[in-house]
Amino acid sequence: MFKAIIIGGTGATGSQLLEKLLEKNEWDQITTIGRKSSFNNQEHSKLRDIIAPDLTNLSSTKEFWLGNDVFFNCIGTTRKIAGSAKEFFNVEVGISSEASKMASAAKIPHVSLISAAGVDENIWAKEWIHPLFYMKTMGKKEQTVLSDDTFQNISIFKPGMLLRLQKKQTWIENLFEFTGSGLRVDFLAEAMIKNAEKIKIDSYQKSVNFFEGNKVIKQYLDNV
Repeated sequence: MFKAIIIGGTGATGSQLLEKLLEKNEWDQITTIGRKSSFNNQEHSKLRDIIAPDLTNLSSTKEFWLGNDVFFNCIGTTRKIAGSAKEFFNVEVGISSEASKMASAAKIPHVSLISAAGVDENIWAKEWIHPLFYMKTMGKKEQTVLSDDTFQNISIFKPGMLLRLQKKQTWIENLFEFTGSGLRVDFLAEAMIKNAEKIKIDSYQKSVNFFEGNKVIKQYLDNV
């Protein structure tokens, strides 16, 4: 049986991940930590839905990190939603860093994180040049787990354009769906789950794995 803890469980991919984990018999306990309920305040026998108003300080949630097989980092936002470049960085890197510390202290053997294709923490970037700032920020997000050698296994999923399965898609989402080059968020969630199951079955043989690009993630899901 498997146990998981999730941050970002209300996002496009995180909500798909949570829904799928709750449906799978192999997963017997799922913990979510967020500023609001990840399950619309509903109860589920396998779910611990933890509300933490301040995600930059998760010390009060310490007990809930213990005993998990995998930590799924699905946290994510946009500069527009965050309100500024600084707040975008604080969400993607600041919260990820705090959560990584909690997972490390709890000795969770496997961490699975969503990043993006082509990121680079060392790239030159200024806050006002958002594409470059985004790439640098996401690169630093990856380092919140890569710099911690206590994790037995690290899986970093680096998709390209994601199809968020919203009722009203943007024109660019429609284009990527039409051409088949976009990646549905439910497919990404399923790939993350399959990877976590395989790693535990393989007895956590130490590894760092990158899944970069939608084609690679789709192929992994087809072959695993």
